[in-house]
Amino acid sequence: MEQSVKLRKQISSLLTNLTMSLLCKVSHRFSSLSLSLSLSSRRTLHLSSHHFSLAPSPLRLHRKRFAQRRRMASSRLATLVPLCSSAAEHSVADSGASPSPSSSPAQDDEDDFVTGSGYRLPPKEIRDIVDAPPLPVLSFSPHRDKILFLKRRALPPLSDLAKPEEKLAGVRIDGNSNSRSRMSFYTGIGIHGLLDDGSLGPEKEIFGYPEGAKINFVTWSRDGRHLAFAIRFDEEDNTSSKLTVWVADIESGKARPLFNSPDVYLNAIFESFVWVNDSTLLVCTIPLSRGKPPRKPLVPVGPKIQSNEQQNVIQVRTYQDLLKDEYDADLFDYYATSQLVLASLDGTFKLIGPPALYTSIDPSPDEKYVMVTSIHRPYSFIVPCGRFPKKVELWTTEGKVVREICDLPLAEDIPIVSNSVRKGKRSVNWRPDKQSTLYWVETQDGGDAKVEVSPRDIIYMEPAEPLNGEQPEILHKLDLRYGGISWCDESLALVYESWYKTRKTRTWVVAPDQKDVGPQILFDRSSEDVYSDPGSPMMRRTAAGTYVIAKIKKDGDDNTYLLLNGMGATPEGNIPFLDLFDIETGSKERIWESDKEKYYETVIALMSDQTDSTLHLNQLKILTSKESKTENTQYFLQFWPEKRRVQITNFPHPYPQLQSLHKEMIRYERKDGVQLTATLYLPPGYDPSVDGPLPCLVWSYPGEFKSKDAAGQVRGSPNEFAGIGATSPLLWLARRFAILSGPTIPIIGEGEEEANDRYVEQLVASAEAAVEEVVRRGVAHPNKIAVGGHSYGAFMTANLLAHAPHLFCCGVARSGAYNRTLTPFGFQNEDRTLWEATNTYVEMSPFMSADKIKKPILLIHGEEDNNSGTLTLQSDRFFTALKGHGALCRLVILPYESHGYSARESIMHVLWETDRWLRKYCEPNYDVSSSKDTSRNSITSINSENEKALSASGGGAAHESSEFGELLCTPRFLLW
Repeated sequence: MEQSVKLRKQISSLLTNLTMSLLCKVSHRFSSLSLSLSLSSRRTLHLSSHHFSLAPSPLRLHRKRFAQRRRMASSRLATLVPLCSSAAEHSVADSGASPSPSSSPAQDDEDDFVTGSGYRLPPKEIRDIVDAPPLPVLSFSPHRDKILFLKRRALPPLSDLAKPEEKLAGVRIDGNSNSRSRMSFYTGIGIHGLLDDGSLGPEKEIFGYPEGAKINFVTWSRDGRHLAFAIRFDEEDNTSSKLTVWVADIESGKARPLFNSPDVYLNAIFESFVWVNDSTLLVCTIPLSRGKPPRKPLVPVGPKIQSNEQQNVIQVRTYQDLLKDEYDADLFDYYATSQLVLASLDGTFKLIGPPALYTSIDPSPDEKYVMVTSIHRPYSFIVPCGRFPKKVELWTTEGKVVREICDLPLAEDIPIVSNSVRKGKRSVNWRPDKQSTLYWVETQDGGDAKVEVSPRDIIYMEPAEPLNGEQPEILHKLDLRYGGISWCDESLALVYESWYKTRKTRTWVVAPDQKDVGPQILFDRSSEDVYSDPGSPMMRRTAAGTYVIAKIKKDGDDNTYLLLNGMGATPEGNIPFLDLFDIETGSKERIWESDKEKYYETVIALMSDQTDSTLHLNQLKILTSKESKTENTQYFLQFWPEKRRVQITNFPHPYPQLQSLHKEMIRYERKDGVQLTATLYLPPGYDPSVDGPLPCLVWSYPGEFKSKDAAGQVRGSPNEFAGIGATSPLLWLARRFAILSGPTIPIIGEGEEEANDRYVEQLVASAEAAVEEVVRRGVAHPNKIAVGGHSYGAFMTANLLAHAPHLFCCGVARSGAYNRTLTPFGFQNEDRTLWEATNTYVEMSPFMSADKIKKPILLIHGEEDNNSGTLTLQSDRFFTALKGHGALCRLVILPYESHGYSARESIMHVLWETDRWLRKYCEPNYDVSSSKDTSRNSITSINSENEKALSASGGGAAHESSEFGELLCTPRFLLW
């Protein structure tokens, strides 16, 4: 009994001492929290619906955080994993090392918050660039006498992405608006007239629609007198309203609803509406008889069964958002089914055709017919809706079915090999130079690129209504895969074919309606050889609103010429050009070329196309763009014969704080002799004699090639403006980083060799060459070079940290795929399956080399990634593998985000995470006082200081209980 009492007293004493010890630690921690709160009180976040407020009471804060974490335990937000305790909580002083120049007490305290929830903001110098007002999208009228300025908002709030959505058959649907979810939109429409001298007139705003409307699908009528567009609103419960169709009179600027009835709504899942003629639209609407969505059965009617008892060979990529069961199929029918409505501008309308899943409606140039494409059951649970059974019919514009063109079966069995296609008729279109003539292509190899056959594709033509059993006419037979047609008239069309495996591409000249003239090869070249690219023919708009090749005449010459618009790739960079090309002789005359010294100019469009006859060279008018390293893109009209130029835009510089940045296209050589290029950016005011080598961020994306010569060709221009997207690595110029953007990482497989069989070897060799070059130039410190990339670039980043740890101090990998056994039927341009190239799949997978990754790696991924192959599970599993081997790693999962990130909260947090990672694991490796002495050290000595930094932060042990975004700074053109 006495022993029992004595034991209870000892336990009580032990618990008391333990409690006091914990209270002391909590008190100490909260004192530092209080200091951190006071230091960061000016950083309270007000981000849309997310308000991260800092509570005044430490105890209340502790309870609130504990409650939040309990709620998060079952949430995906729990994967916002904090740094390991030794890395996050041990200050530099604790390890006996001196603090880095960039660290401060406030920053150290800030790291204590990385275990909490909430979105963070990057430094102001980055935030200001991302928040710069977006430039408008520009759209010329059919007659090229007016320009629309379609105004855009900045980054959307996360609440837009958080709206309910259905994921059905590879499509993400906003059920409330009955449209694709996550649609961007315009906030306003301004109209400018083009004056006789080429300058812009004053802006006229389109008005009459409700304030706050979100505008989509802006289209000109064929005569340019009206606009049609759709509008929607945000409802009070954070849902979207359904879309309604509006029309605006260009002369007055006044807009009004197309339908007088308030119950007619647009169904924008696939098609939206098209102009049939100048006063009539064909609109996809929600059927008026449609009821409520089907309800998901509480109890399933049976198991989910898929069967291959027929032993068919069906190989598919890792598609996302597929149908899962019959309920999904019913829901897909519900949202995607449309009723076509023929609506006149006078307010009258009528229903045509039965309700169906219409995916395309295409009026004929003569306005008599409509080619209607729809999909139908049986559906598939392993491929998206683009492979569902597809029917193409020909209707009159009044809705009478003329005939069925084709009804293609379900296409689950398209081989994964490049250039494999669907069986049956494909690419069915109207000839743009005829009133109502159809053309299409049919494969002769069963759609399987592995089958050797000649011809491989045949192009057919026939009138909309063949007479007396008339059979389709063969236009051309191709031995490669069909790649499209540029039509001109009855005597001229250009037919394109290509083959990926060999990179061969051909252009044929054919005379569509002259049977006595045989086809001739115009160009036969490698698609990789950008130096030999002759350019593409300039197109003119016809009175019917179609586009055909423009024919040119010049004084004193009866020959007919084409205008070839080319990028002009050269060893010195792209020098765009416009050539006058004699298609009979093959001779060329260069009539325009970009400035080579300071500016980068391109031809955007032909503006003198308001005629159906041959154009005269002396009446030529073109739209061009002009930019430089430091001057943002502006647009000009150029007039022949004097080549007078008139500037029509004057957009402000989107980020003047970086206006004086340094940009240089550099060339260097890989150890196997392959010539490589990259674009080197240095921050404004950088002086190498004063600043010495800088921290450097290398950001890239590998590419496959068939030849060393092609891989070594220069792509891009040193004079292009540095467009900075919302997640661009160039943002770190504002943080005094050197940026090596897009260093070429060619993975070459010459002859019969498969490129990926030497992926790791060539990847490391390319990275070594890039790092050696920036170190040799003295602009990057060898101990302070980080690597990053998105998607396949993230895959590259993880592989480099695994196989070239001597090159980089840390990495940032966004939205990548790291385990190729999870993409067993091909990835990127890999045509072989996992079972055909097992060693390649395994050796290329950084997941299999997780035990080799010793440098800090930041993984970012959208929680709703729907890109084929890069499912979010890839980052989850990779992080688990890294953590299981004690790697210093961090995983950030972005709620509601897809493969690319769009919400402001998400983007700002990605930038904060990236900036924090670079500051913590890149810059501390950089000793300013010794930078000039070590700038030219050999690559093999890069490791030492990095290893010290890792050791100081806990040795990389993990103790633990997501392309650059839309370039809103760059205007875009739409031509009608």
